[in-house]
Amino acid sequence: MKLPLENLVVVELGHSVAAPVAGLILAELGATVVKVENPDGGDDARNWGPPFLHGAAGMFQAINRNKCSVAADLKDDAQRETLRRYIVEKADVVVQNMRPGLVERYGLDAASLRKDKPALVYCNLTAFGADGPMKSTPGYDPLLQAFGGLMSVTGHEGAEPVRTGPSIIDQGSGMWAVIGIVTALLRRNQTGEGCEVNTSLFETALSWMCMHTAAYLASGRVPRRSGSENGGMAPYKAYEASDGWVVIAAANDNLFRRFAATIGHPEWADDPEMNTNSNRVRNRERVNALVAEVIRTKPRQHWIDTLAAVSVPCAPLQSLDEVLNHPQTEAVGMLQHSADGKFQLMGLPLQFDGERPDFRKNPPALAEDNELLFPQGPSLRSAS
Repeated sequence: MKLPLENLVVVELGHSVAAPVAGLILAELGATVVKVENPDGGDDARNWGPPFLHGAAGMFQAINRNKCSVAADLKDDAQRETLRRYIVEKADVVVQNMRPGLVERYGLDAASLRKDKPALVYCNLTAFGADGPMKSTPGYDPLLQAFGGLMSVTGHEGAEPVRTGPSIIDQGSGMWAVIGIVTALLRRNQTGEGCEVNTSLFETALSWMCMHTAAYLASGRVPRRSGSENGGMAPYKAYEASDGWVVIAAANDNLFRRFAATIGHPEWADDPEMNTNSNRVRNRERVNALVAEVIRTKPRQHWIDTLAAVSVPCAPLQSLDEVLNHPQTEAVGMLQHSADGKFQLMGLPLQFDGERPDFRKNPPALAEDNELLFPQGPSLRSAS
């Protein structure tokens, strides 16, 4: 298939997760993404294991396929100037999440590069944003889950704080970076001018907290941890069946009426403490106790089949092996194989005219594509 971002060249001055996720999405959509790495070991994420997969940590391989890798010592004046010239002559986009102040020190910041190439789209992906007292503070996903409030509403009240399993701050920030970059490219098509795009882990954390924020501003009550529940609906959580867990989401009064009748308690729908969603939310402890008492009597597949038959939303809590072996996972084709059969990785959750972008290039070894930047093949030594 012809990919929508073919003919675009992106330089990724990225490490860890956030900017590499942005680079991954752009690469999956067809852009040539040149990942610039430190010659001394490359992206830190290469070593974030075990487990390791064909020479690098599984985490690195998952978010760096379809890219090129060049190793450039940015402390070396000649190598840095070669990179700068490559950006000015060939790149459409730069995305960076280097330590605050480094791109300015090296003359690879937006202002310096766009002075020579006004059409360049340059995206800064920082920890705490472009302004404010913490703009120069570095950060990682769990720090921003804590600082941004996500940990205060995740997990069970009284238990120790937990982060979400996936790195949703890093990955979400990468997605926002791509949205900003693509929007700036659309504007460039209209005006010829590039743009400096800014996003951050902190702003992403705040965006994930938008509904909790609205609820707090409306009620004055600080939201608390509520396990698998949603504070505005009931029953809407995971319940333990006789052999596992099932999530039930009877999110409106009609669904609750069908749910109550199907599990053998039609009288609940007329109970003044349960007859509307608002009443169920106010009396959620009683509602949850009554539902839990019934659900624990049968295996989870019984409830999945029974509730699905009356169109009450429900799902089993699956482990990853169950997810990957489910026929629906196979049907959507998200898990893709590399051409050489060495890798099996998740693809992009997008299709164009029914086709998903291909797994075109294995995650690169460090400096695998150095000829793009250094046709003469310089040493990978660091400058002294």
